[in-house]
Amino acid sequence: MPWRKNRPLVVVGIGADGWDGLGGPARREIAAAAVLLGSERQLALVPDGESAAQRVAWPSPLVPALPGLLEQFVGQRVCVLASGDPMFFGIGVTLARLVGPQALRVLPQPSSVSLACARLGWALAETPVVSAVGRRLETVLPELADGRRILVLSPDEHTPAQLAELLSRNGFGESTLTVLEQLGGPAETTDSATAAGWTRPSGDVLNIVAIECVAAPTAPRLTRLPGLPDSVYSGDGQLTKYEIRTLTVAALAPAPGELLWDIGGGSGTIAIEWCRTHSTCRAVTFECLESRRKQITENAAALGVPQVEVHPAAPESFADLPAPDAIFIGGGLTQPDMFESCWQRLRPGGRLVANAVTAESEAFLTKLSATHGGTLHRFQIYRSEPLGTFTSWRPQLPVTQWSVQKP
Repeated sequence: MPWRKNRPLVVVGIGADGWDGLGGPARREIAAAAVLLGSERQLALVPDGESAAQRVAWPSPLVPALPGLLEQFVGQRVCVLASGDPMFFGIGVTLARLVGPQALRVLPQPSSVSLACARLGWALAETPVVSAVGRRLETVLPELADGRRILVLSPDEHTPAQLAELLSRNGFGESTLTVLEQLGGPAETTDSATAAGWTRPSGDVLNIVAIECVAAPTAPRLTRLPGLPDSVYSGDGQLTKYEIRTLTVAALAPAPGELLWDIGGGSGTIAIEWCRTHSTCRAVTFECLESRRKQITENAAALGVPQVEVHPAAPESFADLPAPDAIFIGGGLTQPDMFESCWQRLRPGGRLVANAVTAESEAFLTKLSATHGGTLHRFQIYRSEPLGTFTSWRPQLPVTQWSVQKP
């Protein structure tokens, strides 16, 4: 995209207070522009007498059309209008990826999050933010914890009621929701109620929701750490039990932004708990049974990571997928070409972890370890069970685990 520093693409943040809230540099850039790009709402905030530019509203869907749209105006002085801070979940991020940061000049305004924290008296640096714009609302679930404060960026006026219902359904009905609308503008309003008692009708489309989390005493404790209770997963019982799951995710060692391939998804536990460790973690799980693929999708949504992709059986479904940072083989280990296909697609420096419970698969892991190195562990878990009026220890199936890093 031929935008250069001598004629940058200017991105101006504009708040709900419109033209009155803009500083001198932002006003001058708008006045000098030959083309103004933005939403119809943002374009309407610029008085006709302040700009003679051609006004072009964003097409829908925006991202696929953006390269062609910008190409039309190469060589002209273009100013893009954005909400608040363009680099905070805004169009500025998309443009930086498209034309490069050196070709942009960004003039931000306070973001809705900054304004919300100012109104609420919350510490901005300590307040997590979840964007539900273009994402499913369930992504807020991994952030919930008793006593925590969270801000949710709303896609529309229906979000507060939907969020109240989601919290109530997941044991956080006594949490306080505060809806802040038209922040910074003359029509700014604030309204609060508990999630369980939410009866407020839909309001303004321009809103942000603050949550002061209160967990019910009976609500399960679901943190971002691996090892969620087995009971939170539905399915046919085909799942990695929580003790082994904790050890497996730890061996996979997820880092923010990394991609996992989960071979033999079962109920989706490994992929789900990988993604819950950080909001930017991604996972693709492969499962041959359609009923289980459906169950993985439902479990992932219910536990706040609907970004988990579900594909049919491996390795046939590997084509055209990006190379993973880590692979877990929990099923199909001894299937012909399974390990070879996984090892070939794993990026250099990536990690592979495989679990075995049968003598045949354990022997196969021992052979792989002799060839590729890595480490072997054998885990034996015991669970307490009543024995008459006493307590006994019931052994679970021993699990052999091999973990290795690809050179």
